Amino acid sequence: MTVKQISIFIENRPESLAELTEVLAKNQINMRALCLADTSDFGVARIIVDSPDNVAEILRGESYIVNVTSVIAFEIPDEAGSLSRILKLLGDNGRNVEYMYGFTGRKTNTAFMILRTTDVPKTETVLERHGIRTVSQDELRDI
Repeated sequence: MTVKQISIFIENRPESLAELTEVLAKNQINMRALCLADTSDFGVARIIVDSPDNVAEILRGESYIVNVTSVIAFEIPDEAGSLSRILKLLGDNGRNVEYMYGFTGRKTNTAFMILRTTDVPKTETVLERHGIRTVSQDELRDI
């Protein structure tokens, strides 16, 4: 079970991130998670939202370059060592992590990770086979 992540390419200059978040706010879009990476010329904002296809269209309408990607969202105990155990499990099963970022929700004692790997379906199988709960797009609305 995957969720859709929106990658937005933005200029690496003052106020470009603020301009992006203003567009989101103007359209009543609440982000569940945000990851920002940059180079000297541009940045990539990766966001998780409730209605990714709709949000992607809104951003394209505002002249942003947008890509929608399938990623895995999974729940882990919010305690030391949880992520390390899962990353070891993935490595032992030949899964390479391209990038990841995390967030917490309203639940107590849990955290959520967003994970992109070279082969998403195979990685989902590894996680599920080992009892690691993945989170659906619909569940993200309630987190």
